[in-house]
Amino acid sequence: MTLLITVFAAAVSTIIWYVRPQSNMKLGTLCLMYWGASLMWLVDAVAEYIELGAEYFTPAAADMLNDTYLGLSVVALGLVIWLAVLFIKDPDGRIKNALQKQ
Repeated sequence: MTLLITVFAAAVSTIIWYVRPQSNMKLGTLCLMYWGASLMWLVDAVAEYIELGAEYFTPAAADMLNDTYLGLSVVALGLVIWLAVLFIKDPDGRIKNALQKQ
């Protein structure tokens, strides 16, 4: 489930980046984080398949639930890191303008 969730998040963020390539919102950073996480989970899935064999395809319900929570938390952490990058870089200068007005 972690691989599925991160690949879905990577695909969605890549589609948004592709539709709006001139955006200043650092969507490329978000895409790279999600594709990197997807690659990490793919390597983990291959290693686990080598270890377990056919049992890999019949996980317990509790394991699937834990993997779902882990996948969702990875996507949420990626969003938090992306927002931190946006606040630090301030591509449109909105934070700087707001602080100068005060």
